[in-house]
Amino acid sequence: MRGAVSISKNQGDLVSRDIGRAGLLGKPEHVAVERGIAEFRSGRPTVITWGGVAALALPVDGMTDTRLAAFRRLSAPVEPHLVITERRAQALGLPGTGPTGLVVAGDDAAAIVALAADARVERGLEVVQPGPVAGAAIELAKLAQRMPALLVADAAKAEPCDPPLMTVAADAITRFRQTAIESLAVAAEAVVPINGGVSARFVIFRDANGGSSVAVIVGSLDLREPVPLRLHSACLTGDVFGSRRCDCGDQLRLALRRLEEQGGGVILYLEQEGRGLGLANKMRAYQLQDAGLDTIDANSALGFDDDERDYGVAVRMLQILGVKRVKLLTNNPAKLDGLIQAGIEVSGRIPLHGPVNADNRRYLTAKATRAGHKLDHLLAALAEPADAAEAPVATERAP
Repeated sequence: MRGAVSISKNQGDLVSRDIGRAGLLGKPEHVAVERGIAEFRSGRPTVITWGGVAALALPVDGMTDTRLAAFRRLSAPVEPHLVITERRAQALGLPGTGPTGLVVAGDDAAAIVALAADARVERGLEVVQPGPVAGAAIELAKLAQRMPALLVADAAKAEPCDPPLMTVAADAITRFRQTAIESLAVAAEAVVPINGGVSARFVIFRDANGGSSVAVIVGSLDLREPVPLRLHSACLTGDVFGSRRCDCGDQLRLALRRLEEQGGGVILYLEQEGRGLGLANKMRAYQLQDAGLDTIDANSALGFDDDERDYGVAVRMLQILGVKRVKLLTNNPAKLDGLIQAGIEVSGRIPLHGPVNADNRRYLTAKATRAGHKLDHLLAALAEPADAAEAPVATERAP
């Protein structure tokens, strides 16, 4: 073929080593985690190592009976066990103090998924030691935005696979979030006119794992003064489709108006759907809420913390933009604490109070009474009958 270059195997090995030294492919342990995330997203198992221990791990999220049978053959003669988080164990009535292992011998895929995610489980539970890689396996599942529940088995006698299974070191998984944050860089930017006469500059950030978050810069920024800032977690249902189950879309639109009133500012639109759970898990949480749980208990029932968001990405975006002092548009004190602990000076808070309706009042009540959101002025409205809460509640003016 014209222009083709023939490379012998020895030459190829040499080129590969040279490319590795140059950093073109990245650090091997970092690349291994990225590939492990891709395997989990595809519903395939990985090998996770810690010290001299190696274990097979397979997310139960999306698992079929066919894939379950194949995993059992792969791990034979060892029977895999289910690993769940401390939160999920507590939701099942177990004294969880870390990852917990459960016996699932003979269970089909539906029974295992139910054990990992159903609001109520009416069966006997047999607990086993989860093994030393359980925490890393759960973290890898979260990075892949899968439910934090996995089948785990000793890999010592596992059958060989073709193609070979991806092997990931547990300590590389625990370091991965910070590594991804450090890799963040500007990918593109452009001016975008928005309804209402707002002109904004969209700055797209990308990390080494392909994640994209956006800085929406409204007006001009005076970096000598505290910059009005909204940290906004992406919410497809609320921001795009106007869902009445949350106040996300209302807060986003209020934030744009407030930034105009302030003469400019920044919205960091972060890839943290469902308080960091991901869209599919957010829908699962909604189903549990429909079954009677509030938003916090629904997250716990799925094995997640109350709030899985990490504001390290936001801090890195601010650093790249040159923003060191901010005035935060939020009702959530945890956001202030997260930025302050990361070295960003927060000079004040601007509330964002959206309307209360019959569909979001239970959600807002949980945020106010259980998550500490500053919605005290709304509690009276939330206590009113549902139809009386349809009218928007008066919002405070920005200082």
